Amino acid sequence: MPEATTREVTGEPRTLPLLLKAALPVLPGISRLPGVRRTGSALPQVTLTRHDVPVDRAHVAAYAEVCGFGLKETLPVTYPHLLAFPLHMAIMTDAQFPYPAIGTVHLENTITQHRAISAGERLQVSARPEGLRGHAKGTLFDLVTEVHSGGEPVWEETSTFLRRGRPAEGAVDEGLDLETVPSSGTQWRLGADLGRRYAAVSGDHNPIHLYAVTAKAFGFPRQIAHGMWSKARCLAALDGRYPDAVRVDVAFKKPVLLPGTVAFGSRAVSSGDARDWAFSLTSPKDGAPHLLGRATALR
Repeated sequence: MPEATTREVTGEPRTLPLLLKAALPVLPGISRLPGVRRTGSALPQVTLTRHDVPVDRAHVAAYAEVCGFGLKETLPVTYPHLLAFPLHMAIMTDAQFPYPAIGTVHLENTITQHRAISAGERLQVSARPEGLRGHAKGTLFDLVTEVHSGGEPVWEETSTFLRRGRPAEGAVDEGLDLETVPSSGTQWRLGADLGRRYAAVSGDHNPIHLYAVTAKAFGFPRQIAHGMWSKARCLAALDGRYPDAVRVDVAFKKPVLLPGTVAFGSRAVSSGDARDWAFSLTSPKDGAPHLLGRATALR
């Protein structure tokens, strides 16, 4: 097994060139070219790290507006994902990474925030791939992110991805055990430009989120909302009800087509001396889940 390495990423990573690079392996005739061809069969043993990362208050404000958060002196619980996203893309577009980034499905996401993070803090952000394993629909792997402030761990994330393919022998569809919470009447009408608006602040310009024509090229009837926007929007609706020290698990189910309407539901779940929250995004027509989630207070 190759020795694990840590590489420092300096400066402000640009995500658009990485996304263009991510699209190359899925283009006919391009995937076999040197520098594009996938040469690895296992996850690279690498950690990418950014040191002394500042937080741009104007960028936080733009993110909060798109996702529905109010403005505070602390970051929305999902915001550090944006600081890590360029590292995720750098890992997944490396020639040694075994799978193309485009076409890989984000199945689940878990964020653990140990305390509120001030917009004035400077952070260390690290990301690494791990956990390659079989699944009934192909292969799973995780991208693990850690955020430190002054040497203190303040935020963690595990994003689980599926690369569709031959079913692994004996594998089952194990995942997060989350309930569907029916809506009590709250519905959100989502515009056709939502994917482009979120891409503008997140850097995630995956073509499946932008326009109907680009989404159709990847098998969708029209563009779909970003999963991490859906998670953020749900947490914005619950803002103030969960503590600063919290773990938030979500499972992404049926894609949210744009334009479209989704229904939001939530309920308090008693757990010891704290109140946790179960929440869902569902289809107003048939109740089919788009996202299932739970916010659990850290004890």
